Amino acid sequence: MNRKTKTIVFDVYGTLFDVHSVIEECETYFPQKGEVISKVWRQKQLEYSFLRGLMGNYHSFWSITKDALRYACKSEGVELSGSIEKSLLSAYLQLKPYPEVEEVLERLRGFQLAVFSNGSEDMLHPLIEHNRLQSHFSNLISVNGIKRFKPHPDSYLYALDQLGVERHEVLFLSSNTWDIAGAKTFGFQVAWVNRTGGAMDELGVEPHHVLQNLTELMDLRRNYV
Repeated sequence: MNRKTKTIVFDVYGTLFDVHSVIEECETYFPQKGEVISKVWRQKQLEYSFLRGLMGNYHSFWSITKDALRYACKSEGVELSGSIEKSLLSAYLQLKPYPEVEEVLERLRGFQLAVFSNGSEDMLHPLIEHNRLQSHFSNLISVNGIKRFKPHPDSYLYALDQLGVERHEVLFLSSNTWDIAGAKTFGFQVAWVNRTGGAMDELGVEPHHVLQNLTELMDLRRNYV
């Protein structure tokens, strides 16, 4: 964050919301396999978005999320009935936010806050509304508007156009290293939310800031505001 920061933009999955809060629901239907199904589900969700981007064969993130779930169940040898699929997908629209999220958003009032996600509108709006966070954000931006998944530079340009600010006026936060690399290369200030103590990918890009959780964003705010 610098003195010119006008807009703080959050990635959604893994940054504001715990994608693995579906483990309990998975475990209900597939005992002793809930955790691995959740992990494969997330892995394939990302992989399919990257592959479809490379192939130029865009499908919405909601469609990709369904396909990734089907793969995860098939790979673990469990039967995914229509009713179970509906229930698990519904759980994805009700992911749990990380514990500090609501307090941090409340303390950031005065900034323009937005989310920018590969998630499609039919995922983002129900999720944000279910957790009663919509009043904090001026924009809920989905790449579905341009049909180019992050980290394609066109997706970040689309978000910038929606926000109406300059690149250097945006602080972008994500837990995903590929998203951090894409956003910084585009020209955003970036803060990597490294909740798991992981290593930054070797993409020739380092984040401006590294946070253990979103609470540490308040230290940046005190330094510059």
